Amino acid sequence: MLSWVFITSLLAFASSKPCENEVANNELLLSLNKNLLRSLETQGGLPNPSVHLALRISDNHNLAKESEHLNRLTTNLHNDLENSLTNRQAVTGSLALYALALKSSCFDLHTVSFSIGETSESLLTHLKRQMEQEKEHIVFSSRPLTNYYQYSLGVLALCTSGVRVNNHVTNKLIKAVEHQHFTYGDIDSIDTYAMAGMALQCVKNGGFHVHNAAELDAALGKIKQKLLSSRRTDGHIGNEFSTGLAVQALLAMGSPVAEYAPSIEAIRTDARRNIYHNPMGISQILPALQQKSYLTVKNKECLNEDNTLVLEPIDPVVVLPSETKVTLKVEVVKSDGSAAVYTVDVPKDSSLLEALEVLQGKNVGFTFDHESSLWGPFLSMVNGEQARQSDRRFWHLSSDDTGLTEGVSDFKIQKAQKITIKNTTY
Repeated sequence: MLSWVFITSLLAFASSKPCENEVANNELLLSLNKNLLRSLETQGGLPNPSVHLALRISDNHNLAKESEHLNRLTTNLHNDLENSLTNRQAVTGSLALYALALKSSCFDLHTVSFSIGETSESLLTHLKRQMEQEKEHIVFSSRPLTNYYQYSLGVLALCTSGVRVNNHVTNKLIKAVEHQHFTYGDIDSIDTYAMAGMALQCVKNGGFHVHNAAELDAALGKIKQKLLSSRRTDGHIGNEFSTGLAVQALLAMGSPVAEYAPSIEAIRTDARRNIYHNPMGISQILPALQQKSYLTVKNKECLNEDNTLVLEPIDPVVVLPSETKVTLKVEVVKSDGSAAVYTVDVPKDSSLLEALEVLQGKNVGFTFDHESSLWGPFLSMVNGEQARQSDRRFWHLSSDDTGLTEGVSDFKIQKAQKITIKNTTY
């Protein structure tokens, strides 16, 4: 009898574990969803279309807050994009994300227009024109006007909107995959491979590239191979902040569960450790954890949607500066190879941005400026030298010779270390 009770207890315990895991995973999803929704109340600058896209793809909604954010997108972001287009700036990625965000709210994109001078044309017309300019730039310089990540976003946005993507535009992306042009410095850009995978899979699903079906399939196969070969032993594909898009791509390409399950578990582990506190990071992992991808918006229907997501009031948290100081050595390497080294003491747990501001305030010859992006601020000028996208340059940041995966406002200074800021080509 005792042995029967023991076996029964074991079976009950074993059968309860999957249920417990499912409950814990659902609670994690809900928490991430709420964090992303709460970020709408605190975000500065322009509204983030990637955040809106993730909220709309999710199973759980707060329709009132999503509607408020949509209004900010169609006014503030729309006006900013209109100004950029008027000034003939290349805004392929922003325009594409805006289109995807509107599509996720079931907008008829043919009715969304920009007025440039006395001419009014639809968002999709402008996006197609931007893609043509990107394609022509590849013809003459072997690189897009912006980069292949934005180029892929453009293809994806057009495709999910039901627009037949020009075969020549798609071919340039296929050739870039074939020749492994998705690099950032000397490192493979997993984000770009993932976005290209979703874009080309959408083209394949839409039957837009039937004349070169074999090349398209070969490119998708290479992307999948690259993503899987970049998976670390801990499940991350590339790093913590590229894994979300990589999983989305594997899902979009119809990969079996075994190929992306370890990566989903790695994301869950990171999320429980609060690695993803940046709204942009959450916006890329939330669809992946719900086993969805950006391709979802193509068939999105805004009918009978859940409206149960409620934000509980939270007490404001006052974080006092740490009394513990750590010594930071900052090395600046300019494009000509000349280097300058500075030393500064900063409070422990300062962000890198705060530490650089302290250093600049000491008037020892170090100066910097930054610009905003969807991921937060990034360095644009250091010691009087710019690193411009138009010149294929960026300021590469590393800590003790290890490249940073977080931006200047997210990376925390927790110990003495050397930060290297290097003007680098890509």
